[in-house]
Amino acid sequence: MQTSVFPRMHVSLYVSDLHKTTAFYTSFFGQEPAKVKPHYAKYVLDNPSLIISFVENPERVQQNFGHLGFQVETKQELNERLELARANGIVSKEEIGTSCCYAVQDKFWASDPDGVQWEVYYFHADAEFNDPHYEMSDANACCMPPAKEQKPKLQLIDMSLVSEEKSCCTPDSGCC
Repeated sequence: MQTSVFPRMHVSLYVSDLHKTTAFYTSFFGQEPAKVKPHYAKYVLDNPSLIISFVENPERVQQNFGHLGFQVETKQELNERLELARANGIVSKEEIGTSCCYAVQDKFWASDPDGVQWEVYYFHADAEFNDPHYEMSDANACCMPPAKEQKPKLQLIDMSLVSEEKSCCTPDSGCC
C-alpha cells in the first residue's frame, strides 16, 4: 500500500490587524503575500513548504496555544535568517546551545503583532534534559508547558454503595 505525502502544510490564524500582521510576516518570511483580499492574506512558502493564511477577526484571536517554528538545515542558514530578522527589528529572543524539547539547539524567536511566537532553530543533537528555566511557570518559549500541580489520585469506591437514582459525577468533580 502506497501512502501519499502531503506536499505542503497549511496553517490559518485569526489576527486582530491585517495590516500589522502582513508587515510582520513580509519581514519575517522575506517575501510579499501571494494573495491579499479584504480581511485576508495568504503566503505560499516554498522553503519550508508552507501555506499560511491570516483572517482578520479580532474576536477570535487566541494566544497561548504553543508556538510555531521552522527547523533550518545549517547553522549558516540560521545565522542568515537571524541577521535578516535583526535588521527588520523582529527578534524577541536569541538562544545559543540551549537544551529545549530534549534537543541541543541554536535558535531565535519572533512574536507577531498578536503574540504568536515563532521559533527558528538549528538542531545540533538530542539531549536527555530540558533547560530548567523552561519548566518555570513564567516561561514564554520552548516546547514544555509550565509544571502543573499534582492532581490527587482517585480512590476506588464500592459501586454497590452508590444509589442508582443519583449521579455520582457532577461537572468538575474529577470522576468523569
